[in-house]
Amino acid sequence: MKELRYLNKYFIKYKYSFLLGIIITIIAQIFSLFTPKLISKSFNEIEAFSKSNAVDTTLISQQLISNILLIIATTIIAGFLTFLMRQTLIVMSRHIEFDLKNEVFRQYENLSQNFYKQNRTGDLMNRISEDVSKVRMYVGPAVMYSINTFIRFAIVIGYMYNVSPRLTLYTILPLPILSYCIFKLSSEINKRSTTFQQYLSKVSSYTQEIFSGIRVIKAYSLEDQHQANITNLANESKSKSLSLAKIQSLFGPLMLALIGVSNLVVIYFGGLMYIDGTIKSLGTIAEFILYVNMLTWPVASLGWVSSMVQEAEASQKRLNEFLKIVPEIQNKNPNKSKIDGGITFENVSYTYEDTHIKALQNVSFTVHKGETLAILGKTGSGKSTILALLSRLYDATSGQILIDNKEISQVNLFDLRSSTGVVPQDAFLFSDSIKNNIKFGKEEATDQEVEAAAKSAVVHDNIIGFSKGYDTVLGERGITLSGGQKQRVSIARAIIKNPAILLFDDCLSAVDTETEEAILNNLYEICKNKTTIIVSHRVSSAKNADKIIIIEDGKIIQQGSHNQLINEEGHYATLYLKQLSEKELL
Repeated sequence: MKELRYLNKYFIKYKYSFLLGIIITIIAQIFSLFTPKLISKSFNEIEAFSKSNAVDTTLISQQLISNILLIIATTIIAGFLTFLMRQTLIVMSRHIEFDLKNEVFRQYENLSQNFYKQNRTGDLMNRISEDVSKVRMYVGPAVMYSINTFIRFAIVIGYMYNVSPRLTLYTILPLPILSYCIFKLSSEINKRSTTFQQYLSKVSSYTQEIFSGIRVIKAYSLEDQHQANITNLANESKSKSLSLAKIQSLFGPLMLALIGVSNLVVIYFGGLMYIDGTIKSLGTIAEFILYVNMLTWPVASLGWVSSMVQEAEASQKRLNEFLKIVPEIQNKNPNKSKIDGGITFENVSYTYEDTHIKALQNVSFTVHKGETLAILGKTGSGKSTILALLSRLYDATSGQILIDNKEISQVNLFDLRSSTGVVPQDAFLFSDSIKNNIKFGKEEATDQEVEAAAKSAVVHDNIIGFSKGYDTVLGERGITLSGGQKQRVSIARAIIKNPAILLFDDCLSAVDTETEEAILNNLYEICKNKTTIIVSHRVSSAKNADKIIIIEDGKIIQQGSHNQLINEEGHYATLYLKQLSEKELL
């Protein structure tokens, strides 16, 4: 149960609903106990009437009708109170489910890029859906039935003891056996439930990857192979599920058998006690049988509740693995930070934790507010890492990054990111309308602003070519658009944000030279008062920048303006001449 202690804060948060539910449960159980008492009273009255040899049955009929009406009334009241109990405790569990899902999602948002490199999307989705649902069953039905069972046991056994201590002792004899069976079965359920949840995550992760890469699978005609793989995974998951179901199915028959034994005990020992005069009336035996049957569902539910608790603990353990992770990137300054756009790298180095690749080594440069810096280099040279460090997706291993002469970790993280417009190399678009994808950068943007941003990114004509124009809903990850169109919509999304810093990570690689030239001309006009960093493989994207740096193996090997670099031997001049000749050939 130690994993489930994490949920205590939610019980405290909803303590009034919790306490109200307990009070209603106590009152409901008290009313439910009127039925055995009234039936016992009816039996005793019938027995007394039969012994009196009376001829007039009017009085006994009136007494029985009165008892029946009281039974109906108390049963209705008990039923209504039970309804209120469910409304109180089950609704509380839905609130806790809502809060827990939001907490898990917020934690997912706060965790670093390294976390997502080490965990699969399907597993993360399974935890926020399946695992949280399992936990809700604990804070709702499991808690409700546990409270109901405890209160009913306390009240019913108290009443039984008051009527006949000896017969009560005989009645509860099977309970220690029940407790031992529950303990053994619960341990096994916990083990099998954990294994089943792990396999469920494997199936979710695998299918999510297949759906994301379905075009590649079809292109390589690998449907049969992946069908076989998912069948094997599904069979393993089914095997674990059946194994769990088999052990869970033992609870019901076992509980009912023990309750049946208790009934036989009441009839046998109660009969003997009636014969020897210890029990004065048959009504007492009838009352005890009703008490035992009142305990049937609570006792039978112990197995179900125990199963839910064990499954919830296994699920909460999986959630706690993530919830207890302290995010690597922390907002160390809660105060507002004004971002002007000055950027300085001082001997910055970075090594990726998962691969131990040294992406940057002692990189130093300065970009003043309103300047444009272009970064060129081969694939894997460390260009994108510079942009990731500027967005604080990672923190530098060594050295200093300054924003407006202030150490980047001391700048309010949310102000930094809201003042930065990023166009990633792999353009990601949501399955929403094109308009909303552009407005993602500025939710309150008007239609005119959306169109202006699209025109600057030279994608407006493409958009209005669709039958629904800007209201065209894109497929998953923007699959409706071509690679170049996705890049340009991403550029429009960054432009409309109007940030102090713009970061373009090789975002024109999928567009033709003519379109690139048009976009660059628009960007240089838009970026006049903004600090801009352009990562590219093409000299054409870099030549108009105020500063250019060339990176190789994480180190700066050249830096200067376009005119300076083409007049000195080195990588930039070689690349310039090569791309110039290729352009002439085209």
